[in-house]
Amino acid sequence: MAVKRNGTQGKRSQRISVSLQSVQEPLSEPPLSLERIVATAVELLDAQGVDGLTMRRLADRLGSGVMSLYWHVDNKEEVFDLALDSVLEYRGPPQMVESQDWRGEVVHMLDDWRASMLRHPWSASLLPRRALGPNILGRLELLSKTLSRAGVADTDLNVAIWSLWNYVMGATITRGSFDLSDDDRAAAQQRLTSERYPTIERSRLLLDSDWDGAFRKGLDFLLDGLAPG
Repeated sequence: MAVKRNGTQGKRSQRISVSLQSVQEPLSEPPLSLERIVATAVELLDAQGVDGLTMRRLADRLGSGVMSLYWHVDNKEEVFDLALDSVLEYRGPPQMVESQDWRGEVVHMLDDWRASMLRHPWSASLLPRRALGPNILGRLELLSKTLSRAGVADTDLNVAIWSLWNYVMGATITRGSFDLSDDDRAAAQQRLTSERYPTIERSRLLLDSDWDGAFRKGLDFLLDGLAPG
């Protein structure tokens, strides 16, 4: 991800208290850059989660001094923001062009969003608590534009966007945190009695592990309601 920050050079010139020795990097390491800091922060978050990211641990992974990081980022909160936005970048399907298949575009967009967060489980917990960066805002803009082109009225657009947001977030968090083994699920299903739980016993709810299929079918239900009448 190419990250641009306005006023970086001016801010750096004010940080005169940092010694030359603290900004020199070991010869065995690539030069320190904002892009490298963000990529390494993502690796650290993937390995240790939100609580595992500290500026000291990040600097150690980079082979850098902690003070060197502050020539590129203001604080740990900015690292969180940049790392989160970097994993939510959406490139679209190959050779994506505006088409009449608005549902296919929306499904691809949201399926990719969910998959991105499942690859980086910490992102789903961070997203509701952080300022929205350009990549997630770009997703929302593209989603809004696609739904508007499909005929969703402007008065309904925000409701549609937040409904889809809530669906993706809920599906991602549920999938990411569901850690029952197959044996546990089978045992729980066996404990169901047809007298007390006849419907979920008949549908074998606790044995259904088709997370991807359930996500796409549920999304179809939502999009059916959004489709112009």
